[in-house]
Amino acid sequence: MTGTQTEPSITGSKAAAISNHVVRTMSEYTGRGPTKARTHINDDVVTVLLQDTLTKGERSLVGDDLDELVLTMRKAFQSTMRHDLVSGVEEILGRSVVAFLSDNHIDPDVAVEIFVLARAARDRSGNDGDGPPATDGAGRGPFVPGPVT
Repeated sequence: MTGTQTEPSITGSKAAAISNHVVRTMSEYTGRGPTKARTHINDDVVTVLLQDTLTKGERSLVGDDLDELVLTMRKAFQSTMRHDLVSGVEEILGRSVVAFLSDNHIDPDVAVEIFVLARAARDRSGNDGDGPPATDGAGRGPFVPGPVT
């Protein structure tokens, strides 16, 4: 379930807390939360997979072939919820979120919330002790993403 996490019970309880936080936040903003949520924590990435996310009104719009309108509304909700989602994950994990990505799919009715965490403390070579030094993808040295704005 995790890459560098060594205590599955602690990671599992944090994953459950994140799932609950995301469902609760979505419910507060949209009037209905997803019925299924599963969170995976792997190194510096938290992925929350949500199912059965659409409200009754959104399902009605989809039935009238207005999928794009529903997806546009969901993007607006995600932008509005961003701060609350990010701050909750940071509080649960005690780590900063440096990037947040979110998307929805209509059929099947699934959504994903991805939180990229700040790297754990490193030595001067950019190595966090869990493998080779991280690079920016082009081999130019340590990749250290900036904060979410």
